[in-house]
Amino acid sequence: MRRLRLAAALLLFVALPLAAAAAGGRTSTAAPAAPPAPPNATAAMVKGGCKAFAALIAASPDASSTYASAAGGGMTVFCPSDDAVAAFAPRYKNLSADGKASLLLFHAVPVYYSPGGLKSNNGVMNTLATDGSARNYNFTVQNEGNVVTIKTGASGAVARVKSTLLDADPVAVYVVDRVVEPVELFKPAPSPTPAPAPAPAADAPKAGKGAAARHRAAPVVADAPGPDADDDAPPADQKKDSEKNAAAAGAPCSRWFAAALTAVAVGSTVLA
Repeated sequence: MRRLRLAAALLLFVALPLAAAAAGGRTSTAAPAAPPAPPNATAAMVKGGCKAFAALIAASPDASSTYASAAGGGMTVFCPSDDAVAAFAPRYKNLSADGKASLLLFHAVPVYYSPGGLKSNNGVMNTLATDGSARNYNFTVQNEGNVVTIKTGASGAVARVKSTLLDADPVAVYVVDRVVEPVELFKPAPSPTPAPAPAPAADAPKAGKGAAARHRAAPVVADAPGPDADDDAPPADQKKDSEKNAAAAGAPCSRWFAAALTAVAVGSTVLA
């Protein structure tokens, strides 16, 4: 009996360490803990002044599912402020369900951009609405100093980044002051009207061959004297003076001739 109790004690002494070792082995091979979930972009929008835009995403099944799946791989959202969404509401209501989803997805790009990275990027960016075929749905980011703007080919005004709402890799959310309009859904901006070309200077009129010949054949000359003019005739004033002198010279002769005739007549009377 004593030997049986001793044998049982020995078996228990050996079995306990083995059981503990087996339990420790199972603990060490357990699956690793899951990585933390990415930040919730829509929740950040609600807290940061983009509550209206977050509500539009939640009301669109396509947009909400795409936002949730894209966050894990990296995403940057440009959410319009509540005032911007309110001003755009009448135009948003006129869109189809697909158009609304495309507009909401157009405000996010599938890449994480920190504030510094965003300011160092200039050019065209694809969005969550881009499908790589007929639907381009891209916009252009431009930086001028500390101002970041978003431009499209549509007629809507340029959207400007106002503030950073969330910056937690792999998700960033920025507030913009306008709803960004894709050219695929809205009227394109009119092309700038080119300035009218200056009118060519008018050429001076050219004389014809006949007119030129006439001008050459008729040189300008001084007026010729009339047919009765005498090149050697004295001037008119000098001529009048000459006539007066001649009349004065002839007057004594006439008086002398008259006196002679009177004397002859007197003599004849005496003799008779």
